[in-house]
Amino acid sequence: MLSNRLDAEQFRRMIVAGANRLEANKKEVDELNVFPVPDGDTGTNMSLTVMSAAREVLKAGDDASVEVVAKALSSGALRGARGNSGVIVSQLFRGMYRGLKGTEEIDAAAWANAMRQGVETAYKAVMRPKEGTILTVARGMAEAAVDAAIEEEDLAELLKLVIERGEEVLEKTPDMLPVLKEAGVVDAGGKGLLYIYKGMYEALTDENVSLELTDTTAVKKEEPAEVKAPGQAQAAFDTESITYGYCTEFIVHCAQAEQHEEMMRAYLSSIGDSLVVVADDDLIKIHVHTNDPGLAIQKGLSIGYLSNMKIDNMRLQHQNLLMQEMPQEAEAPEKEAPAEHKEFGFIAVSMGEGLTKILKELGVDQVITGGQTMNPSTEDVLNAIEKINADHIFILPNNKNIILAAQQAAALIQDKEILVVQTRNVPQGITAMLNFASDFSAEENLKMMEEAIQEVHTGMTTFAIRDTHLGDFEIHKDDILGMLDGELSVVDRDVDVVSKELIDRLVEMDKELFTVYYGEDATPDSAQALADYIMQKMPDGEVEVHDGGQPLYHYIISAE
Repeated sequence: MLSNRLDAEQFRRMIVAGANRLEANKKEVDELNVFPVPDGDTGTNMSLTVMSAAREVLKAGDDASVEVVAKALSSGALRGARGNSGVIVSQLFRGMYRGLKGTEEIDAAAWANAMRQGVETAYKAVMRPKEGTILTVARGMAEAAVDAAIEEEDLAELLKLVIERGEEVLEKTPDMLPVLKEAGVVDAGGKGLLYIYKGMYEALTDENVSLELTDTTAVKKEEPAEVKAPGQAQAAFDTESITYGYCTEFIVHCAQAEQHEEMMRAYLSSIGDSLVVVADDDLIKIHVHTNDPGLAIQKGLSIGYLSNMKIDNMRLQHQNLLMQEMPQEAEAPEKEAPAEHKEFGFIAVSMGEGLTKILKELGVDQVITGGQTMNPSTEDVLNAIEKINADHIFILPNNKNIILAAQQAAALIQDKEILVVQTRNVPQGITAMLNFASDFSAEENLKMMEEAIQEVHTGMTTFAIRDTHLGDFEIHKDDILGMLDGELSVVDRDVDVVSKELIDRLVEMDKELFTVYYGEDATPDSAQALADYIMQKMPDGEVEVHDGGQPLYHYIISAE
């Protein structure tokens, strides 16, 4: 089937098919993760990201243009991005959207340009790009597209050449990253990207590919220990406590949008709060809570025309919800004042009731459930930010695979200063909170927190989910793995042996304070036994034991 030009409908089919192909093969991609530990997996993260993008594309409607579909692809991936691989995919799509602006039909040259801009955008988004990763595979595929577009007009043939180049580059990734060669695997992110493009290719060559998503991934979230019924939660405050009553959203279409962005932000902040103003070439996306939506709309009309307008009366919604959810005879609970405005706020990612409790006791306002088993999305972080009434908000990702998503969320917020502390585990997050000082500025605190977490060394014990070979270690399924500062350090069949070996190595670092957080598969007695072992090794040291309640990791042991 010759396909020299693609319209918006064909483009949509390609995106959906790409998402479905990755979803069907995400477990294979997950199994390519270098470390055989039960952490947030590459395939799952990428699939959740692309599924979010595909759902947004389907919302665009049958009459959407190529540019509108590309914009939906970008925004859906941007907010749904999970893990480093998901964030990189979202940036590839963001650049693709930029390359397709003003395009009515996609030909080979336009597609090649979109892929090229996607790679440029993704490389810029990563502070220290590594070769041998999804970025390398994406760049090779984009280069193949640019080369092929010179003579090849058929997009299906072009994509075939792109996929072939991608597979060639993917096979070379172990030569670029020694850790891949040691594990005997290719890069997981690159493999996932190839599945997306293989799905796109199928959509071009098979007319039976449908627009129906086959999403089998359910995002599980822990329920809080005590959950209020919807009506009870809403009744905790009265309608009049809503300062600004209308949730107002719209898009302003105008020339040189970025030049008008700051003016719109300054004006809207004077008439409301919960402000998000994002400009991109010829449009500005607006979200504001205000008491006079007409003023916001008039300001938008002063610089261009509007679309996607949506105004919700939050007071009326609140009243209706109370009427639906609360029994008429129920006694109204005591009023709870809305969150007071403050200078500093904190968001942390955590898994386990004990660790979450510790973080909240240290002053964390919003704890996002996730980390090892499910990396939160950019949207999850944005939702947490919206719930905090503070001028400066610190985010503690507490996992290296969540830092990019947190930074991406921070870049989307305009009316608050968002500072991402690059914590890679919960002990670092706890240390960061302990080193916060309210009498210093946000920037000074960020520096102090970043310096403090460098002194924290962390050992973790978990289990292998598959057989593999990594460096000098021959690993078998269910072996106990000891990770020291993120690197595999000890392998044995016994949790106690691995834990004590990690302690020995932490003791060698000559630290003074040791903390043992025991997980849901450990006991207070076993944790105390490890604490006693530390005291034998470090008689002058200090040891604390806490119930972390974390899944998958028997112990998290920190030293500082």
